[in-house]
Amino acid sequence: MAACDPRKGKYLTVASIFRGRMSTREVDEQMVNIQDKNSSYFVEWIPNNVKTAVCDIPPRGLKVCATFIGNNTAIQELFKRIGSISHKEVNS
Repeated sequence: MAACDPRKGKYLTVASIFRGRMSTREVDEQMVNIQDKNSSYFVEWIPNNVKTAVCDIPPRGLKVCATFIGNNTAIQELFKRIGSISHKEVNS
C-alpha cells in the first residue's frame, strides 16, 4: 500500500492468483486478452511479464476470488517525495 497512482506509471511485472474451480487455459487466455487490451500500461521490453497461478480450492464462503499484485513504475514518485523531504530536512 503506497500513495501513488498506478495509472501514472507502467507495469514491469504482475502476478495474478485465482482461487476456485476454473480452467487454467481460460485464465491464461483472459490474462493475455487483458494484457493486449491494456498494452499501453505495460513496459514493452519485458515479454511475458504476467504470471498466473490457480488453486482449485476457493476460500471459505466464496466460489472464486482473485488477487492481483503489480510492480509499477509509479512508485518512483513516492521515493522522489520522500527524497525531497529528507533533502529539505538535511539542508535546514
